Amino acid sequence: MIKRFLFTWLANFIGLLLGSIFLSGINASGLWVVLIASLLFGIINALLKPVLVILSLPFIVITFGLFSLLINASLLYITSAIYKPFHVTSIGAAVAAVIVVWLANYIMSFIIDREKL
Repeated sequence: MIKRFLFTWLANFIGLLLGSIFLSGINASGLWVVLIASLLFGIINALLKPVLVILSLPFIVITFGLFSLLINASLLYITSAIYKPFHVTSIGAAVAAVIVVWLANYIMSFIIDREKL
């Protein structure tokens, strides 16, 4: 369980780091800021995402899962509101960053077998 959490934290870190480098709407002043933001994003995801997914299940079904992208973007926006050194300027930037984080998770899951963790 700890290995899985560390794997998710590392994937979030890589995704948010790439997002802060390549996306103009994600502002972070350094590696430590991204590291703490990725930890906070993982905790917020673990606590709030299950509730939000259950509450918005009809929208997720109607949009064939695309609404879950907006849920993740809003969780990243909440992370930005809680942790001020990490700043997301708009919901569009949050959606783009969530896509980058998803790609990082996907590539890392492809490289490292997540089922064995």
